[in-house]
Amino acid sequence: MAYIAPRYPSPPIPTGIHHYPIVVIGAGMVGLTMALDLARRGQHVVVLDDDDTVSVGSRAICHAKRSLEIFARLGIGAAVLAKGVTWNRGRVFFGAQEVYAFDLQAEAGHQFPAFVNLQQYHLEEMLVDACMATGRVDLRWKHRVCAIDDGVIGVETPHGAYELHADWVLAADGARSFVRRALDLPFSGTQFPDRFLIADVTMQADFPPERWFWFEPDFHPGGSVLLHRQADKVWRIDFQLGPDADAELERDPDRVRARVAAMLGPEVDFTLEWVSIYSFRCRRLDRFRHGKVIFLGDAAHQVSPFGARGGNSGVQDADNLGWKLDAVLRGLAPEILLDSYDTERIPASDENIGHSVRSTEFIAPKSAAARNYRDAALELSAHFPFARTLVNSGRLSRPAVLAGSALNTPDRDAWAGGVPPGAVAEDAPIADGWLLDMLGPGFTVLRFAAPDGAEHVFVDPASLAAVRYDATPGTTILFRPDGHVAARWRHYDPALVTAACQRALGR
Repeated sequence: MAYIAPRYPSPPIPTGIHHYPIVVIGAGMVGLTMALDLARRGQHVVVLDDDDTVSVGSRAICHAKRSLEIFARLGIGAAVLAKGVTWNRGRVFFGAQEVYAFDLQAEAGHQFPAFVNLQQYHLEEMLVDACMATGRVDLRWKHRVCAIDDGVIGVETPHGAYELHADWVLAADGARSFVRRALDLPFSGTQFPDRFLIADVTMQADFPPERWFWFEPDFHPGGSVLLHRQADKVWRIDFQLGPDADAELERDPDRVRARVAAMLGPEVDFTLEWVSIYSFRCRRLDRFRHGKVIFLGDAAHQVSPFGARGGNSGVQDADNLGWKLDAVLRGLAPEILLDSYDTERIPASDENIGHSVRSTEFIAPKSAAARNYRDAALELSAHFPFARTLVNSGRLSRPAVLAGSALNTPDRDAWAGGVPPGAVAEDAPIADGWLLDMLGPGFTVLRFAAPDGAEHVFVDPASLAAVRYDATPGTTILFRPDGHVAARWRHYDPALVTAACQRALGR
């Protein structure tokens, strides 16, 4: 059965003084994540959206392990895991031949898999429900932003127009951001000419829940194809069309069905659910913070969809910004802490853009030499493991390592590995559950037990936590509220911990 989107009522124009500490513009995946994060920290948030429902089409479907850990902290991780399709493995084909397979999480002892596939509209429904359950999120559907000047926002609704004032405006209004255009903020970067077709189909099929990527398959000569399974027996298929494709022609349902039928064969019955045409864009704003206006997600940066970096990067934006804005509003940190959102998330965005550009150039080579290189790498990868590192069908999303952040306290002790300052926390099974579940909404200090048990904090039965953190008895790890490591020491010293907390708060 085709998905039926909910319709949310548009609230009337509020009476009284329209002044709010936080206004989020855009009730998509990133805006709702941002609102939920702040609400769970005790902040009241107004969310403005020009529509009255969740996203149309499956859109962002591949939710990486890091995003799942963030959703778990926000209270919806278990629901995403239960509804979605778990996958860790992928296969790469060249023509009709499978050249190799890979496993993104071969190591045991993780609460969440490498990826869960779940249509964006399902995730957004979960986020809406979670936001409403907090009692701190004022979701205003069909309240369209029509003007913005610093913290003054003009809003049009079915009930009339009004103006509100915000101390902080968080712009999560997508790739076509009105806020970005209203402030005349250009993107810098690259738009690639190749066009791609997304076809979501419902079918009974025996494909396993894996990521399958074909280069030059017999059923789609001259292009690439990506196959993913989603919830509700829906499958995502991406077809590379080339730079000269006629978008209107390619959207024709009969033409799309013919492409899908050529891939699946005549014996497979399917129903077409959603069709979209897109091209690769790898670009970003020069800065994400502009005074009291801060941009997140596609409003701030755009990448190609191969690699699942768009939605996952936006979720990490919200994860990075939420605790900082909360600390500033509570007077626990100076406003300058918010500048670190730029200094941490812009390098992360550049890393994603770099991976996306290289993926695009491999998938859609622009010269005979580049195509020959690609084809040679694919042929060799069937026989030689070294060649598989050269194949790029979309380097899959991984959490950003904030190695150069001024909020980190540099190591002063010797380490043979582990999780360095700036990296995201590594989960591990412990006696009562999972290590990440021990991290609170504020700063968390984790101390590994001394042999006599005098410093006992948790039981690490498989010693995986000790291995992953290169821990010895007395090792102390300081985690930021977003789960990144702020500092680590071989021995606990309360003065050092206090100083590291102050540094991480921008003091």
